[in-house]
Amino acid sequence: MVSQLLRWPEFLPHYRFVREIKELTVTPRQNELHLQMSAVGGWFPATWRALYYSNPETLELHFEHTAAFTKGMRVVWTLTPVSEGTQVEILHELRFRFQALAWLMEPVLRFGFIEPVARKTLARFKLLLEAQ
Repeated sequence: MVSQLLRWPEFLPHYRFVREIKELTVTPRQNELHLQMSAVGGWFPATWRALYYSNPETLELHFEHTAAFTKGMRVVWTLTPVSEGTQVEILHELRFRFQALAWLMEPVLRFGFIEPVARKTLARFKLLLEAQ
């Protein structure tokens, strides 16, 4: 369920849309998608583009933001089987590309959008998966 990115708006009410962008200028990796995504976060809604691929061997989902305010941000979801089910960790590596504004923009993006969306996403997937 988590790796079905194009279906996220069905599962996650805070996601407005996830669309595949077909016109790539580079050859994608196997199972890589270029996506335009939009969600409502804490303080504001946002739309961004990201390259996405999954690694079934390591149980990881990888995102590299390619446009908008989070351009360059790397995100890794790690799914680890544990006795109670699956532990999910999300690592966001954000370095705002305009260093002169990083002191302001990184906290705004982190607390105003990234962390609220991640919390909502994990909570909703937890609810859906545990109900199965």
